[in-house]
Amino acid sequence: MPRFAKADTSGTRRPPGSGDTSLAMLDEIARENIDEIIRTVTEAVEAGNRRAAALLRGRTRPNRPRGRMLSLNLPPIETVDDIVQAQTAVVAHLAAGDIAPNEASTISAILESQRRALAASDLEKRLQEVEKMARDVPRPSPGAT
Repeated sequence: MPRFAKADTSGTRRPPGSGDTSLAMLDEIARENIDEIIRTVTEAVEAGNRRAAALLRGRTRPNRPRGRMLSLNLPPIETVDDIVQAQTAVVAHLAAGDIAPNEASTISAILESQRRALAASDLEKRLQEVEKMARDVPRPSPGAT
């Protein structure tokens, strides 16, 4: 026997698809008074209200990726060995104060991902060469000793 009896939910829920009427009313008020709302929030921002500034900034700025865009002078990366030079350049930028430690960490993680991809590609090429060499080796006939 279950510890708790199953609740009787017949007729106690809102019908599917029926929205929240209080949110609909707030949306209607906002549509009717949008100019006044914007003016009031702008005045609050100008008066130094930080919460109003955050509200205004959150509603007016487009979504941007976190972090800043960086332009680093990294060497071209074509082989796994080039990753070492790129990592050295990242450390140099970090030491010079051009980038923050979290930015250097993010770039290093990207370089490590690229290193794994290059290593996998290199391994695939080597495996194909070995398989081709194995196919090219003459095999003794079954009756010859």
